Amino acid sequence: MLETNQNPMAAAAAASLSTTTPGVPLFPPLISTRRTASTRVQVSPRTDSEPSSSPSSTALTVVDERTRRIARELDELKRREAKERKELRDRKVASQKAVSVILWREATKAVIDKSGRKKKGPINSKKLLPRTVLEALHERVAALRWESALKVFAFDKVQSLLSDMANHGIKPNTVTYNTLIDAFGKARKFSEMESILVEMLADRDCQPDAWTMNSTLRAFGNIGQIETMEKCYEKFQTAGIQPNVQTFNILLDSYGKAEEYKKMSAVMEYMQRYHYSWTIVTFNIMIDAFGKAGDLKQMEYLFRLMRSERIKPSCVTLCSLVRAYAHAGKPEKIGGVLRFVENSDVLLDTVFFNCLVDAYGRLRCLAEMKAVPEMMKQSGCKPDIITYRTMIKAYSFNGMDSHAKEIRELLPTVTRPSLKRDKPDF
Repeated sequence: MLETNQNPMAAAAAASLSTTTPGVPLFPPLISTRRTASTRVQVSPRTDSEPSSSPSSTALTVVDERTRRIARELDELKRREAKERKELRDRKVASQKAVSVILWREATKAVIDKSGRKKKGPINSKKLLPRTVLEALHERVAALRWESALKVFAFDKVQSLLSDMANHGIKPNTVTYNTLIDAFGKARKFSEMESILVEMLADRDCQPDAWTMNSTLRAFGNIGQIETMEKCYEKFQTAGIQPNVQTFNILLDSYGKAEEYKKMSAVMEYMQRYHYSWTIVTFNIMIDAFGKAGDLKQMEYLFRLMRSERIKPSCVTLCSLVRAYAHAGKPEKIGGVLRFVENSDVLLDTVFFNCLVDAYGRLRCLAEMKAVPEMMKQSGCKPDIITYRTMIKAYSFNGMDSHAKEIRELLPTVTRPSLKRDKPDF
């Protein structure tokens, strides 16, 4: 018979169980305190007052326990073997699927590259793996290869691509939408970009993030639509999307191109006030902007601040300094940049030396310009077609036709740069 002075919490839990699972007994059935000899193993030491069990009973008990233990071990072994067989079978199936997907992607990329070389126009995206199309598109957009991107992906077939992804069981996620928004923005297809953004907002499982905001702001900022960019920034903030350092770098770059230096200063103050650390990209954008504006004092202050913050200048930083000093007509300042390079471990590239050749050519420092190819060899760089064409232009402008002819004869020995950039890649 159960005792009446039970724990109140236990009683409450039992009542809850009885209400949620009808048919289940409130407590397990009472078990008799008497145990049979076949299920009991004597483990306590014997005393003189305790009756001793018979030898035959003890032997039966031991044999029964061993039999159950062996049965349990066999069951466990069978379950383990079945699990291993299932895992092996799953691995084989997964390997076959992985190999087929890899072969499909490699074949797709081969088709893309082959079609791009033959210039046969856009590729039928329905015959390609959707994820492969997005990967190829992202690679070409990131490298600013717009013509190649258009051949890989027909922008007017976005809905068809999304349908193909759904047929393959691939649901568009935030990365998918961000890739398309970034591609449309850089291709200046703003109506399509807005359409993808609206579709993204309608999908409850894919919410915009900081990358979405940055791609949208960059698209409008690069073409000088500052008001539209600012409205988009306000809408994203209202939606609860917080900006990051890259967001502020995009704002700084856009304001610098539009010569909105007061707004640039406001962004700089905001970053300092709310403890957003300036990166090398931040400094490069500001140094280039103030250098193009002819504000050498502010530019040099930012360069000193950059060094005091222990941020190592890059070739982009040095190109901005050299270009600004050339436009200001200060060749002695360019010499100071070269002395800084000699005392630092900055790795120089061909882009920097081409910028140096152009600066000396503008300043009519032709002797210094002539020495640049030798400096390139000492730094492990090779002159390219831009180097020689810049030197030819400078010699021809100053009436030094014989020097221009010598450099022109070197043109067949160099190759064109693999990627054309209209500006430094920040």
